[in-house]
Amino acid sequence: MSNLSPGQMLRQAVADSTIQIPGAFNALTARLIDQAGYDAVYLSGAAFSAGSLGLPDVGLFSLTELAGETARLARSVKIPVIVDADTGFGEAIHVERTVRELEAAGAAAIQIEDQQLPKRCGHLSGKSLVEPAEMCAKLRAAAATREDSELVIIARTDARGVTSLEDAIYRAQAYLAAGADWIFPEALMDRAEFEKFADEIDAPLMANMTEFGRSPLLTLDELADLGYAAVLYPVTLLRIAMKGVEAALALLADEGSQAAILDMMQTRQELYDLLGYAGYEARDRRYFGGEQQP
Repeated sequence: MSNLSPGQMLRQAVADSTIQIPGAFNALTARLIDQAGYDAVYLSGAAFSAGSLGLPDVGLFSLTELAGETARLARSVKIPVIVDADTGFGEAIHVERTVRELEAAGAAAIQIEDQQLPKRCGHLSGKSLVEPAEMCAKLRAAAATREDSELVIIARTDARGVTSLEDAIYRAQAYLAAGADWIFPEALMDRAEFEKFADEIDAPLMANMTEFGRSPLLTLDELADLGYAAVLYPVTLLRIAMKGVEAALALLADEGSQAAILDMMQTRQELYDLLGYAGYEARDRRYFGGEQQP
């Protein structure tokens, strides 16, 4: 087991190279991400809303629900968990509690965005922004509240989709001065904008490679060359899983059997291995048998 805190692990990962961070829509998915060798996992507000609650990404889940999901993911993996806390669940004073709860749940990083409620998906229209001073107050509260100074505070700005790229750059600089560690520019429009943003901001940057949005799907190598520290794929796994479920339901109804798609399924043994089933059985036998633990 590493002696590093979750935040230290995350900071160390990006110090070595640009990392890919898939989004998990439940704890089992997070464990697969860990076993596949990724450096971190992302608890996306969009994936959590849709995958766990069946709700759109408009800020409908509570801090208690998010903290519970954070704890489930953190217990399921050994890699750092980055948590999308939307707008922080209120004003600066509310952000204090948000940081306490999510840090206690095991978060390595907490992301806060500069939208007003009701928030919207970052790649949709109809968003509105808080004033930079209000967002800066939230970030000062977040930085002051964390118990581990290595917990990463991520400031996301949605300004590009509301005002301009220049405003997004201005806000990012203000957010860093207020205490943010990393910056997440949402909905940049093309490669040139990703490049300009990276040229202007001296801090670790996150690139959102969500599908069907406003940003082009740049490769890991392209973003690394531009200077981005981390690349997010927040809803990729949920989308591919749901499309697979949709196809399986149609085939099951059409053919009356799942036999034709067995080779596309995770086997019983593969699932048990992922869950650590054998370890639970062994411990159960030992407890009932009165064997001494080694």
